[in-house]
Amino acid sequence: MGIQAWVPRKPVPAGAVENPDCVPAMPNDVHESEGPAVAPVADAVSACPLDWEDLETRVAGCTACPLHQGRTRTVFGVGNREAEWMVIGEAPGEQEDLQGEPFVGRAGQLLNEMIRAIGLKREAVYIANVVKCRPPKNRDPAPEEAAACEAYLKGQVALIKPRIILAVGRIAAQNLLKTATPIGKLRGQVHAYDRIPLVVTYHPAYLLRSQTEKRRAWEDLKLAMRAFRQQNT
Repeated sequence: MGIQAWVPRKPVPAGAVENPDCVPAMPNDVHESEGPAVAPVADAVSACPLDWEDLETRVAGCTACPLHQGRTRTVFGVGNREAEWMVIGEAPGEQEDLQGEPFVGRAGQLLNEMIRAIGLKREAVYIANVVKCRPPKNRDPAPEEAAACEAYLKGQVALIKPRIILAVGRIAAQNLLKTATPIGKLRGQVHAYDRIPLVVTYHPAYLLRSQTEKRRAWEDLKLAMRAFRQQNT
């Protein structure tokens, strides 16, 4: 997954949410074929954070769903808080729970390679998960667990204001797009999350098990790069 190095440029964004009194709306621009919504919008956390410190404090002390009972650490997110690219996965695993950072271990190493393939370093993007606490035995997060964390992710997106989102894995894609459509049908097109272009690709952990799918993942990355460049033309 290699291309000629390319570093995007953008003006420095404001450091706070423009409207701190409400969470930005979830996207309405979802293709009709994508099916019914997966989960309702969370009511437990309903206000945008004023700043990063406020948001991190809320996440660290969250007890909105039962996942907090088994966590070692919350996994807030990592990377450039003024990033143009935001990568969103599903939930922390065992190592992420121990280290408090998303995408570590072998899946994280492959994600780093995918990021390098678009001409960036891990530190240049922002990486987060739909769910901030590890589900037991690394099971898929339940709809109500994702709903409980939804406002936190919205807050992160609102603070960063990315120019493109890369959703990695079925759970992330379906929760962000409010759909039950299989990932195979979500790939290959540019969606929208709160008017931000969003491209779906496979989770790095899946690619480690299915090496032949890496070619398709590279096609997804090229689509994301085209969508990003269109924002700057």
